[in-house]
Amino acid sequence: MIIPIRCFSCGKVTGDLWEKFVKLIEEEGLNDGDALDQLGCKRYCCRRMVMTHVDLIEKLLKYTPDGRNQKKLEMQMREPKGAHE
Repeated sequence: MIIPIRCFSCGKVTGDLWEKFVKLIEEEGLNDGDALDQLGCKRYCCRRMVMTHVDLIEKLLKYTPDGRNQKKLEMQMREPKGAHE
């Protein structure tokens, strides 16, 4: 799914928090609650929107023609030369 722009319950804008949230978790190693506190997301309804979002768009992009070709090229680069002969 696409990142929700607004909280479904209160209508607060949450779309700008997703990338910052992921960065805080992956790069700085914060847990979910601390990352959301640092972003200023206090309402539990908004916290739910950010924490439970599953970013499927990145997974789906792997199945576009461009994504398949890129995957093929990556696999060919890993194979030793002369493996197909």
